[in-house]
Amino acid sequence: MANRANSRFSPYPQRPTRGMTDDGDVHNHRGGTHNHNHLARHGLLPLPQTAFFQQESQAPIFNGPIAGNVNHYASGIGALQTLYDHSATGAMHDSNERFPPPMCHPGTREAVVIRINDWYGYQQGPGKPIMWVHAPAGYGKTAIAGTISKMLAEIVGLDFIPLGATFFFWRTSPERNNSTRFVITIAYQLAMSIPELAPHVENAVEVNPMILRKALEVQLVKLIVEPFKAIGELRGIPNRLVIIDGLDECINSEQESRVAKKYAEDQEIVQVRVLDLIRTLQSHNLPLSFLILSRPEAWIKEHIESRSFANMVEVVDLYAVGDHMNDVEKYVRAELSRIAAKIGDMEWPTESTVDSFVWKANGHMAYASTVVRHIDDPYDDPRKRLKDILDAPTGSNPDFAHSTPFSSLYELYRQIMRSCPESNRSLMVEILENIIVTADFFSASHGFSGLFATLDSLSGRAAGCGARAIRGLHAVLCVSDRSSKRSSSLPNPFIHSSFVEFLTNPMLSLDFAVDKKKGSRRLLWNCLECMAVINSQSEGEGDHLRFALCTFQFLWVRAWSSKEDAQLHQDEYVKLVQKLLTIDLTACFIKSLEQPGILHPAFTNGAAVGSNFAHSLEHLPKESDPLSQQAIMHLLSSTEQAMLDIYKQPQAVLKIKLLHESKLQGYLTKLYNLSTNSNRRKSDEVAQALNQLRLNLQRWPNNWFNESPPLGWSSNIRPILDYIRQNDL
Repeated sequence: MANRANSRFSPYPQRPTRGMTDDGDVHNHRGGTHNHNHLARHGLLPLPQTAFFQQESQAPIFNGPIAGNVNHYASGIGALQTLYDHSATGAMHDSNERFPPPMCHPGTREAVVIRINDWYGYQQGPGKPIMWVHAPAGYGKTAIAGTISKMLAEIVGLDFIPLGATFFFWRTSPERNNSTRFVITIAYQLAMSIPELAPHVENAVEVNPMILRKALEVQLVKLIVEPFKAIGELRGIPNRLVIIDGLDECINSEQESRVAKKYAEDQEIVQVRVLDLIRTLQSHNLPLSFLILSRPEAWIKEHIESRSFANMVEVVDLYAVGDHMNDVEKYVRAELSRIAAKIGDMEWPTESTVDSFVWKANGHMAYASTVVRHIDDPYDDPRKRLKDILDAPTGSNPDFAHSTPFSSLYELYRQIMRSCPESNRSLMVEILENIIVTADFFSASHGFSGLFATLDSLSGRAAGCGARAIRGLHAVLCVSDRSSKRSSSLPNPFIHSSFVEFLTNPMLSLDFAVDKKKGSRRLLWNCLECMAVINSQSEGEGDHLRFALCTFQFLWVRAWSSKEDAQLHQDEYVKLVQKLLTIDLTACFIKSLEQPGILHPAFTNGAAVGSNFAHSLEHLPKESDPLSQQAIMHLLSSTEQAMLDIYKQPQAVLKIKLLHESKLQGYLTKLYNLSTNSNRRKSDEVAQALNQLRLNLQRWPNNWFNESPPLGWSSNIRPILDYIRQNDL
């Protein structure tokens, strides 16, 4: 790897020392000798003042605000200086606004840096002219872009600079959070880095100064495409790399800059517009390659995967490339060693401290760097600060919320949330509550697409509403249906636990706070509404029905885990108990045993009443105690009747066995409990049920009932199995 990297450029430069400039020798990027006028045009010598004349006035304006139509007299002024004046200079990789720029920590992100280096092949150009590197928030995309920019800008041994241009979008910068200056900024940098191009760009501005006010698509043709074509033969011009970082941070269109309008509704349009500008440049077969880095926003992904970009783009999922845990560990060890040297404690940190830190960061470089900035405080003990973080959830300590580094992380989360259209935000919060409450219910095979479809149906929403509501949160959520061979559960959808802590702490998330109890109560009511239509004759189908039947007890316990919850929302609690009394629970329990599983096995036995569920029905105040007792009796009697009735249906037990053994286990356990009941009538019903069970099992060619109970089954089931195996009952 070292030989390959050294043959082009050193892939791991040191981070520049704070306070020291790290700018490249910009005036040498063009190559050759410059005359006095050229130096002046490039800002290296003083320029004459720029004079503008407004309509209806003969008085010149020198470097002041301009209103109305303008006649721009180019005499005595450098066209490139004019271009520079209209550029977003802060968006360039070596700008003072970005100093010190984020860079990869030495020895980290090696895999992706080599991947980009191999793709670019700067002299001939890559096979695919565009590379899209995407990753969630906090995984170092900007640091990678900065590292690649610095490498190419400082490369030695070539007669040209491979870095053509850079544009670093930034959400909070009015100059860098929109596309208004995008083409002008790229054109200026290309003119500076490609000597053959500069005179043709200058000519375009001198001929038509108003091009700087034209639509971006027009600017693209006049300032980049036509100047390249004017060169003539392009095969001798080395390929240059254009780096565009943070495309998802481009949130305001040119029109929005002039009107009071929220950016969220139109960010998709302007980001896709930038992609189309890049595609247009590529279609002209110019000696340019494009490295785009962004979060995996759905609209960006869809557009890059569309037919218009077919065979143009190499896609790199940064989340899947390299060893993030190892990268974070290198960073953590280096930074903690630095802090230890500063405080004079060379025995700190211990290995267990480093391991705990790395585990808590979970490959999330933004979180790790935030923690380092938080503990690196000259007025406090960094050892104590780090211990406080590692010993308790971030959200549980109010000091973290007011810490400047953590405030920055939480503000990043708020910015991501605000990027979602305002009209969708209440539904977005509801869907986030749904995910937090129910993700552990679903099996991996059902996937997040199944989760959204099920909950849309359960809540009465149109299909696809849930997934669309969180469409803009791909920076912090990963809800793709990626398979897991090691787990039967859905993978954790949250990129980092700090985002969940942010969401569940109203002091941090403000208007975006999620309430797990509220989400559980809402879903529970939807489940009861769904169950209310079930009776012994109903033929209800659908995943939402299966979900309701198998999870309503768990949701009830989560929503009403204490008497305080019931007292705080007493009217809502009483309404739910009354709703429960109207439901044919016997039919619901029978139906739950017949349903094929969409859920994690731990939540499939909907017919077995948990003690926590029965206990949660006792939270009513004394004056409502009869209602509580009525609900408990309704629940228990319905369960017992369901267990006895189901085997009156031919082949019922075989169906249950085929669907899931845990349901059969629950049934047999319930029969055992009923067989110990002193009530003679119930004992007779149990005997009848066992007879029917034996007859059904004998019709089944598989002799499973002649075997021992499966591993993990209760030993109480053995007497039941022995009883049904007897030749005579």
